[in-house]
Amino acid sequence: MRDGQMKDAGKAAAGTVAGGGYQVWVTALLSLNFGILFFDRNALNFLMPFVQPDLHLSNTQVGMFSSALSLTWALSGLAVGRISDRLGSRKPVVVVATLAFCLCSFVSGMASSFMMLLGARLLMGAAEGGVMPVSHSMIVSEVAPERRGLAMGVAQNLGSNLLGSGLAPILLVPVAMAVGWRGGFYLAAAPGLITAALIWFTLREPPAPADDGDHPRVTLREAFAHRNVVLCAVISVLLVSYLVVCWAFMPLFLTKHRGFAPETMSWLMATLGISAGIGSFVVPAISDAIGRRPVMIFFAFLGVILPLGGLYYNGSPWILAAIFFFGWGLNGLFPMFMATIPSESVDPRLTATLTGVVMGTGEVLGGVLSPFLAGTLADGWGLSAPLWLMLVLTILAGLCALGLVESAPRIVARRSGAVGAAALT
Repeated sequence: MRDGQMKDAGKAAAGTVAGGGYQVWVTALLSLNFGILFFDRNALNFLMPFVQPDLHLSNTQVGMFSSALSLTWALSGLAVGRISDRLGSRKPVVVVATLAFCLCSFVSGMASSFMMLLGARLLMGAAEGGVMPVSHSMIVSEVAPERRGLAMGVAQNLGSNLLGSGLAPILLVPVAMAVGWRGGFYLAAAPGLITAALIWFTLREPPAPADDGDHPRVTLREAFAHRNVVLCAVISVLLVSYLVVCWAFMPLFLTKHRGFAPETMSWLMATLGISAGIGSFVVPAISDAIGRRPVMIFFAFLGVILPLGGLYYNGSPWILAAIFFFGWGLNGLFPMFMATIPSESVDPRLTATLTGVVMGTGEVLGGVLSPFLAGTLADGWGLSAPLWLMLVLTILAGLCALGLVESAPRIVARRSGAVGAAALT
């Protein structure tokens, strides 16, 4: 069945994919839009050294903000991705969600208490959760299969990390120091209005992959019978936990436990964004060439050096930045296990649904529970405890990646050809 599904994807792509220039524009614009979304999502983490004393928050409450946003993000991703697949309408979903998360960022800046800020984060997660699953579905419909891994990596990782992890701390921390942390949220709210207009006026509603009577659509239950889909969901739980714990507690760890100035913390955190921005090209492109499985294994285990460096390296901040840079390379894996591998392993027409499910599973079980757990551990054993949690999570993700079945079209085709040639001889 799997070979037939690969042929279906190729037929759909050959018949409906737009020209090369439009493919680049779709990928770039969706990447920019998701980057602005992540700028909004991460703003609170980088502003937390200013927000926490102003609103008198405990570490447990700090973790609850990430948990709350992850919960509604996950529920939204599960619902919106499946609704989008059923209705075949994607562009309006992305535009409406973009406008909604801009409004939520503005409301976050108006918060005067823990409960008001918590409510704003809940609403922001609901607005943002469906954007990436639907964006991946648009890319599957518009981008040729041989460039799909790279396009998905750019769409999910380039903008989100250059803007959400790279530019955000460099820009927001000085703004907070100059005019207060509320000004940072107001600044984060504006750019999404521009990308929403660009998406509405310059992108078409993508064509749906063509049906083939010889290979009917795989159901969601059948999709989860495939080992890759289950393993990707587990890896999502582990690595989403790794990311949200780092975002929520690394700024506090660097300033309060390690004693770095807020300015130093901001560019150390910005290193993560630069790493993931480069990784958005490099990691998926490597996987297109040599396969998804070895790349998943290597970069998952590479993630151990980031928490270990934070805990034990006491030398130059520049060397620590290099450790952060290479350790954060695992961020390039996210579009692979959230969308690329599941869509290549089963029916590509389920891309938005599967992405929503895998991302939603990671956000609910990882993004919701892990920040709360990390905050509780930090209150009990200090701010180093979240970094130990990160270390365990990335090791477990690497072990899970060992069980993946290779799905990269080029590698699968090469192996099938080699098997066919061997059979003939």
